[in-house]
Amino acid sequence: MSAATGWARGLLVAFAVAVLADLGSLIAGADLGHVIAKPLLMPLLAAYAAVRGAPRLIVVALLFGWGGDVFLLADADWAFLVGMGCFAAGHVCYLALFGRSGRSSRTSKVLGAGYAVALLATVVLLWPDLPAELRIPVAGYSLLLTAMAWRASGLGLYAGLGGALFLLSDTLIATGVAEWPQLPAPDFWIMITYAAAQYLLVRGVLGRRPEAPAASSAYREGRTTGTTTV
Repeated sequence: MSAATGWARGLLVAFAVAVLADLGSLIAGADLGHVIAKPLLMPLLAAYAAVRGAPRLIVVALLFGWGGDVFLLADADWAFLVGMGCFAAGHVCYLALFGRSGRSSRTSKVLGAGYAVALLATVVLLWPDLPAELRIPVAGYSLLLTAMAWRASGLGLYAGLGGALFLLSDTLIATGVAEWPQLPAPDFWIMITYAAAQYLLVRGVLGRRPEAPAASSAYREGRTTGTTTV
């Protein structure tokens, strides 16, 4: 097993442990555990993606997600807006990546229409209950997020599910901001869908591109020796 393969496995395991620690903290009501674990998620996933030879844009998107995660830990309107801006920048990176020639197959117009209807219905229903200063930013962000989710579907099942789960996660946040009735332990559902979304987007992108040279070499070694690689 090559050093790159070992690092990739270790980083993926560390990401999974951080996710479990964060979710466990949310279930247990351990705020300190959440504050410690949440900021670790995206740097670990970004490092894993980089070691696997993922395109630079997806690494940047994950790091923007890390910025959003950190700012959303603060209980302030300005921090929420900055955090939303970080996630919006991440979606721009995803859209730029998905729009590159050869990185996305044809997206479904039917699915796109479904996403458009869902976007319109969500914004119309949430609008009266959102704070006035957040209505326009949330509507604009929702448009960008929905476009990302639709374009992600062109990369295949994993990326498509990732985009859909990202949309679901942020919709749960928006319903909380609008003070709609919430599921028990709402932050748990927000984080489990968010962490799964980001991982599936990474997996979907990695599945649609050639391995990095180090990873390809490790794969060839595995084929020769009968071992498996990440």
